Amino acid sequence: MISKWEQAGPEGLRPMLATTGTLPARDAGWAFEMKWDGLRAMAFLDGDVVRLVSRTGRDISHAYPELGRMASAVGASQAVLDGEIVAFGDGEWPDFEALQQRMNISSAAQARMLMGQVPVSYLAFDLLWLDGKPLLDLPYLQRREQLDALHIGGGSWQAPPAFIGEHGADVQAVSKQHELEGIMAKRLQSRYEPGRRSQSWLKIKNVRRQEVVIGGWKPGEGGRAGGIGSLLVGVHNADGLIYCGHVGTGFSQQTLGMLARRLEPLRRAASPFAATVPVEDARSARWVEPELVAEIAFGSWTKSGRLRAPSYKGLRDDKDPADVVREP
Repeated sequence: MISKWEQAGPEGLRPMLATTGTLPARDAGWAFEMKWDGLRAMAFLDGDVVRLVSRTGRDISHAYPELGRMASAVGASQAVLDGEIVAFGDGEWPDFEALQQRMNISSAAQARMLMGQVPVSYLAFDLLWLDGKPLLDLPYLQRREQLDALHIGGGSWQAPPAFIGEHGADVQAVSKQHELEGIMAKRLQSRYEPGRRSQSWLKIKNVRRQEVVIGGWKPGEGGRAGGIGSLLVGVHNADGLIYCGHVGTGFSQQTLGMLARRLEPLRRAASPFAATVPVEDARSARWVEPELVAEIAFGSWTKSGRLRAPSYKGLRDDKDPADVVREP
């Protein structure tokens, strides 16, 4: 059963992480994949049972009941897949804003209610275990070949293609055309390194994105009076949680309501940031325990370490706040 797999290889639950980079100078030793705008999840398939585990180790199976049929559709009695849960919204490409509606639910009943309104799919991009045999030490290329041989396909699960060598710029051009976050470059001969951030996997971004920890919020004015006006956010360094600005755009009314409900139980008396927050930003601030991670798009970093023109993209419940640092 699945629990025995975990006892035999607990690190297998920890996904391999990528390093931010640029397109390799030579494509020949690399594979290129789309960087899907979704929720990272391991899928443990055992017979007709599927268990989905987030990057932080949470069991999130209850939130995505339509993926429970994936095990019987995959040509293996036991397998561990690495991939992304995505929502396509109204189009043919993943929509992270749409996925937010599925990420922030607490009950299986609510998930079943939303299945028809915001269906999700599982996009598998790696195979870590197959019929009792660990594949972590195999080169990426061999793992990918075995993944493709499973013929994972269907409305709610698939294994999108990887493009081997000489295609990096073309794959990135397509990702830009469809306004995706970017692409992934993976060394063909690299092993799977559970829990490690590796130079063998590169995330190449089309737009500047940054994960941030929410440390507080400021009340809104006008149409937002009585609610959240902006989020006060930071990133970690050796000194602790460092304030890097406030985010006041990119919210729908539904999102603002969800954030208010998530942040209210986290209220605290004092700022969680390691250094003093500027007076104009701290004035009227409501401080919270730094437990929620958000993803933002932004223009650039200022010399003082502030985010220029940040815009909210969504919560990242799959990310540990302690891992959030300024990306190069």
